[in-house]
Amino acid sequence: MTQAPPATGIDTFREEVHAFFAGDTVRRTLAEVAAHAPGEEAAGLEVYRALGERGWLAADWPREYGGLGLSPREAAVVTEEMTLAGVPDDVHVLSIDIVGKFLLLAGTERQKKQHLPALARGERAASVLFTEPDAGSDLSALRTRAEADGDGWRLYGTKVFNMKSQFADVALCAARTSDGAIGMYGITLFLLPLRSPGVHVEPVPSVQNDRFNLVVIDGVRLTEADVVGEVDDGWRSLNDLLQLERTGIDFHGKARRLLDLVIRRAAETGRLADPVHGVRLAELDARLRASHAMAWQMVENLAAGAPDPVASAMSKWYAGEQFRPVLQAGQEIDGMGSVLTAWDGEATADGVLEANVRLGPAHRLASGTSEIMLYLIATNGLGLL
Repeated sequence: MTQAPPATGIDTFREEVHAFFAGDTVRRTLAEVAAHAPGEEAAGLEVYRALGERGWLAADWPREYGGLGLSPREAAVVTEEMTLAGVPDDVHVLSIDIVGKFLLLAGTERQKKQHLPALARGERAASVLFTEPDAGSDLSALRTRAEADGDGWRLYGTKVFNMKSQFADVALCAARTSDGAIGMYGITLFLLPLRSPGVHVEPVPSVQNDRFNLVVIDGVRLTEADVVGEVDDGWRSLNDLLQLERTGIDFHGKARRLLDLVIRRAAETGRLADPVHGVRLAELDARLRASHAMAWQMVENLAAGAPDPVASAMSKWYAGEQFRPVLQAGQEIDGMGSVLTAWDGEATADGVLEANVRLGPAHRLASGTSEIMLYLIATNGLGLL
């Protein structure tokens, strides 16, 4: 009889993390999320605080900033197990993967000590304020302005389609500090306290379960201590971070969970025995195995200190593009039950399929649109355009 290979340190860590996400804290949070009424939103912060108590929320951060000093591999395990368990990961992505990582790379020592330990413990949350009503995903067109005021600035502008700002304590906010012929220059990144007088947060209707927000910034005063990176150089700094940290592991985990649900439903309804459905699901399974391998290669690149921005764009694009065929298969296999919401007692799997149909387009937009990923591959990778 062939014996299983001995468990490695990362295997043991995964077992511990998997057990946590199968435990009572996570089950309570998922029940809370599933039970919220239409138009409302559950924060789910209990899970993040529990992860923070274990040091897992930012496992690869240095211990002095609240992490465990582990590698990107352990951080990827937490992300993957979180998405496989169905835990909403927006707070983790925003607070840890974007704002936290940006502070680690570009923040001052004062900023790191002030914000990172609380974010790593799950005691505070952060959001991102980039998109504007007339700018969309084009950061170079933003109009939020930072007007000079003595030794600091006053911010004026409107941000829209941001998530979790109603729960967050601080936001990474992009504002224009100077004008020029090229829109991408003159942008500065600020840490904006969201509880400040002059910050107004209100909900924006959304087709997905979680809400968007409109944030109006009216004359909030910030100083040099609130600037992240160099003044007027926010565009370059932000693009450097996004290219370095993009792996696709979170997108893969969400697609994998969804496909596993579709396969389970196909087995329960007897459709898995149908050669047409069986072959289709086998093909989708193979695609996701390839996506998993690509994403973990990106993690290994990060662990080795050799990130590959072009390969990372490929991984994110491929993982994000798998949702559409998986959702189509789910709807065709499960029929009308897949279009019932979680608030309908006859919904399939508590409405997970229906909710993902509404959320589906976001997977091609978040963390860089599919079109931008193809542009990076074509230009930086193939030397085209």
